[in-house]
Amino acid sequence: MIAVRTPVVSDNSDGVVVAVDSADQYVQCASKGDKGSSQDSPPTFINNRLWGTGRSIEYFDSNREPAGKGQYLMLGAGHYTTDVAKVTVSYGNKPKEYPAVMAGGAFVYAATLRPDTPPGPHYAGPSPYIHAYDASGKEIYDQTKDPQFTSEP
Repeated sequence: MIAVRTPVVSDNSDGVVVAVDSADQYVQCASKGDKGSSQDSPPTFINNRLWGTGRSIEYFDSNREPAGKGQYLMLGAGHYTTDVAKVTVSYGNKPKEYPAVMAGGAFVYAATLRPDTPPGPHYAGPSPYIHAYDASGKEIYDQTKDPQFTSEP
């Protein structure tokens, strides 16, 4: 199980929990105080959700929401194969990467971001991008180059 408290509190979240059962199935829930919530109600375990041939990383969920005074809470989780030794996340067009919390084949990230310029009324924060590295430190996955998320074929 991974439980991460968010750096700031939003209207809907102050943490995220990912649990893995004995069949290597995963479930993700957002927390707010002493209550949990999930996009699936009740939370359902998923196994190899959206896995494609040759993929080493996959996502359960990614949320962005305002957290007051120009701040945005970024939450996300996913799972990875055994060839992944490190998962990081970058935001928007910034190259800096931040480590995700990893355990049992699942990862979670939580961050608070402020935009460089004042956003419009419907701005939901910069997009998070997942990166994965093998044990030698070689990048083996970069979401910014994944055809599933780009217009490139």
